Amino acid sequence: MITIKTEREINLMDEAGSLLAATHKEIAKMIKPGITTWEIDHFVEKFLAENGAKPEQKGYRGYKYATCASINDEICHGFPRKKPLKDGDIVTIDMVVNLNGALADSAWTYGVGNIAKENKDLLKVTQECLYKGIEQAVVGNRIGDIGFAIQSYAESLGYSVVRDFTGHGIGPTLHEEPYVPHFGMAGKGLRLREGMVITIEPMINLGSWQSTMDSNGWTARTRDGKNSAQYEHTLAITSNGPKILTKQSM
Repeated sequence: MITIKTEREINLMDEAGSLLAATHKEIAKMIKPGITTWEIDHFVEKFLAENGAKPEQKGYRGYKYATCASINDEICHGFPRKKPLKDGDIVTIDMVVNLNGALADSAWTYGVGNIAKENKDLLKVTQECLYKGIEQAVVGNRIGDIGFAIQSYAESLGYSVVRDFTGHGIGPTLHEEPYVPHFGMAGKGLRLREGMVITIEPMINLGSWQSTMDSNGWTARTRDGKNSAQYEHTLAITSNGPKILTKQSM
């Protein structure tokens, strides 16, 4: 079932999103060779608690951590770990903030130290894909318009779009309808309505789009071992266009 949010609910989710964005800005200061995603995970839980919030995914279907931390060829849902990040790695930190019952979800990929040009380009294109998808998130458009914008841009530059994981509706629970694929046909799918709140979170690969699942049952990685990046925002569909609730002011 798709839930339509009131202006008050969207405003509360916007507050959660602002805290999430502030958390990512703190993480950006921490990312360097030698730090561990275990340290980042503990920082996030502490930072959220200090601001009256909690990590929504901790405990979700038995998940044990405040964040997902996916490194290099890991597409999503990587576990935080005590192994230090290395110069040249890329790492995606994904989290969901619960602030007084209002949720916001955002992932960001960071380069660690000096990263190769192909990884810099991957991060740039993936972020561009996110915003091209967001441009299509307007009242009257269809879900397929979002996916088509992302897929056509990524593939025109030689990248691939992960098929096995999608964006989704959010609030009051973590994963709701509609599901938002990052591939598809323009003009197809559910029509977007004012008051919907969704995530757009393209996962873009250097190689093929196929994924495989680790034995832990959570972590997905590229089948060919090439790197993957992800950027995600939570946004509301409004009469004035998409309102990004997790926007990181620069």
